[in-house]
Amino acid sequence: MKKLINDARTVVREMLEGLVDLTPGQALLESEDVVIRAGLPPYDARRDVAVLSGGGSGHEPAHAGYVGAGMLHAAVAGDVFTSPSADAVFAAIRAVAGKAGVLLIVKNYTGDRLNFGLAAELARAEGIAVETVVVADDVALRDTVEPERRRGIAGTILVHKVAGAAAAAGLPLREVAEEARAAAFAMGTMGVALGPCTVPAAGRPGFTLGDDEVELGLGIHGERGVERTTLPRADDLVDMILGTILADRGLDRGARVALLVNGLGATPPMELAIIARRAIAVLRERGLTVARAWSGNLLTALEMPGMSLTVLPVDDARLRRLDAPTSAPAWPGDGRIGSAREVVRNPSISPEPVLFRLPTPSDEMIRRGVLAAAAVLERAEARLTELDAAAGDGDLGASMTRGAAAIRALPEDVWSSHPAAVLTRIADALRRAIGGTSGPLYATGLLRAAQTLPETPAAPDWCAALEAAVNAIAELGGAKPGDRTMLDALHPAFIAFAAGLGAGRSATEAWGEAVAAARDGTAATAHMYPKLGRASYLGHRAIGTLDAGAAAAAIWIQAVWPLPE
Repeated sequence: MKKLINDARTVVREMLEGLVDLTPGQALLESEDVVIRAGLPPYDARRDVAVLSGGGSGHEPAHAGYVGAGMLHAAVAGDVFTSPSADAVFAAIRAVAGKAGVLLIVKNYTGDRLNFGLAAELARAEGIAVETVVVADDVALRDTVEPERRRGIAGTILVHKVAGAAAAAGLPLREVAEEARAAAFAMGTMGVALGPCTVPAAGRPGFTLGDDEVELGLGIHGERGVERTTLPRADDLVDMILGTILADRGLDRGARVALLVNGLGATPPMELAIIARRAIAVLRERGLTVARAWSGNLLTALEMPGMSLTVLPVDDARLRRLDAPTSAPAWPGDGRIGSAREVVRNPSISPEPVLFRLPTPSDEMIRRGVLAAAAVLERAEARLTELDAAAGDGDLGASMTRGAAAIRALPEDVWSSHPAAVLTRIADALRRAIGGTSGPLYATGLLRAAQTLPETPAAPDWCAALEAAVNAIAELGGAKPGDRTMLDALHPAFIAFAAGLGAGRSATEAWGEAVAAARDGTAATAHMYPKLGRASYLGHRAIGTLDAGAAAAAIWIQAVWPLPE
């Protein structure tokens, strides 16, 4: 187990101390793991219903992240994935209750219901008015248990918001509870896990999944789901989950809904946005109006990879609750979205001119050489990815493959145009297809090379073009030979090619020497200390592995010839 903790027995208290240190407007009870609003007035001066929730820790930012004006007055934290004690809940009630009473929002787990229920009885015995709302929004269990026995999961956050806003509006306890209860009853949630999480006290994952497996309909504590299956495409997964929710909740065309896309802890925003994109599209395709939508890690399961979707029917009154202001630090903010995805056309850019002329024998040689280079780069994708991952971000193989595909997609008439126009069009294709470092460097090199070429270039002209490209790449990237970059293949290749031609050898012979020099230069990068790029962050740890950029250059250099003599 690798976790940034001091002691598994103190993680909850130390976490809460850190959260409260970071959050103005929150305070921590001295003897219980309870976060409350700071600066609450005395008991007799408290006018609003106090809204309280909580449960096991490990779901951060829930529940402490929702303590603030307009949402919770207090959050009670148990041990990781363990209900808080009745004493802790009772202490929270006493800390925030006023004459208007207290609403307890409880996720439908046995431990939570028992301990919050006992605390409610203790509070009532002291004369504190208490209502309880149980959230049971997990529709994955629709064919397994009765509705009242379903688990409470991520939709709980929306109940917090509705209840908190109703309390802030001054409604009496009974009406606050009714609004919260109606929201909890109306909504549906379903989740999926791509992997397990590790409870600090256990020190090992709660379950195992194969590389291509997912757990559908799991709970927020890592409980088994309703089905284990192979990982589908993201869109197919969303279709299945939303189909289950909408069928269970009886939602059909004309309904207005709020959507919550919740990450379980280890799902990056990139993937949640892909999920949100499809979820919004599916709801609209089915004739529903998506009135509000939020996405983020809102109620998690430690570091579990996965997500859940919640759909809550809304009307104007419920939207007012969701839109009401709150100072709770974890509330994701205004969920308003556009009526349709806005797509703005790129400014028109005139294409690079293609200087047509009568075909020449060299045109087909150029075409064959360039397409051969594209083909070998595609075949080398896995190798380039492996090399780049060892010292960088691992994207070079995919980048080169995208560039190769862009070259192959060039129209046929490009190949019978002026050689300078060919290089310019290739530069344009690579610039658009390859991001990161390689795209700008190759595009710049090709553009500079194109400027040197006559209409019918011979071998010395190609040598001058290579020199111009190498110099342009060095200028733009700031590298020099020996810095462990693509220049350590390109520069030796140019030197060898120029030397071979200068010694009277044929273009083919001289290029063979350039190929060998590029190969040797690439091999030498394994022993070079990196001075530029991501590999430079590794320092000596990068030594022993070939530079991926140099390897890619050596690969296409070997394939690109023959060019015209």
